[in-house]
Amino acid sequence: MTLKLDKVNRGPHLSTLVASSISREIAQGRLRPGDQLPTEQQLAQTFGVSRNVVREAIARLRSEGRIWSQQGRGAFVADQPNATVLTIDYEELQQANAFQSLFELRGILEVEAAALAAKRRTAADLSAMKEALVTMHDAPYGSVMWLKTDLEFHKTVAAATGNVYMVQFLMFVSERVRESILASGNQQRSEDLAAVTLGEHQRILDAIEVGDGAEARDAMRDHLHGAASRVGLAGEQSE
Repeated sequence: MTLKLDKVNRGPHLSTLVASSISREIAQGRLRPGDQLPTEQQLAQTFGVSRNVVREAIARLRSEGRIWSQQGRGAFVADQPNATVLTIDYEELQQANAFQSLFELRGILEVEAAALAAKRRTAADLSAMKEALVTMHDAPYGSVMWLKTDLEFHKTVAAATGNVYMVQFLMFVSERVRESILASGNQQRSEDLAAVTLGEHQRILDAIEVGDGAEARDAMRDHLHGAASRVGLAGEQSE
């Protein structure tokens, strides 16, 4: 078995790159069903990363149904890919049209999630949204922490729908979007953009707090349109 594994570029998405590289070996048949993966130590040396990064990558592949693990034995390629598990190839996502399509899908889901949240939110949901917005306000715009807290705000909106599948699906899509933004490094740093973005989030929160589904929908749509422009995506978001 000859694998084509190379060191990965440094960045905040190392585990994603490692998981993508192993997935590619499986897809191209160099790792076959039942094959045992190299040890964590071997993979860490091959990719030039820490064993913690390798563990995160293995955990991701396991959650996607691509591999299975057994204590004391190691990790093995799954006999059959789990067709019910949603996966998005990292390499393909680096293409502009693929990223734009993913962002468009996120918009369709989040616009309706905001409207549902306005109808179903609880006091605890509103408290979580406000806390996330305060944390975002304190983070440097465009930083890893900013993107993390931005994602947390959107997660609280999804949670307010009361639909567990909405939360799972939106967080999966949004996390892939966040990884791509981090990888591209094209998130601008600007106090003016920070103020605009925080204002968009506040408008979403205000609409949800008063239970105005139509305004929440419009506010989320306008926010995602603005967000798309800020990461260099042209074209309109979904109506």
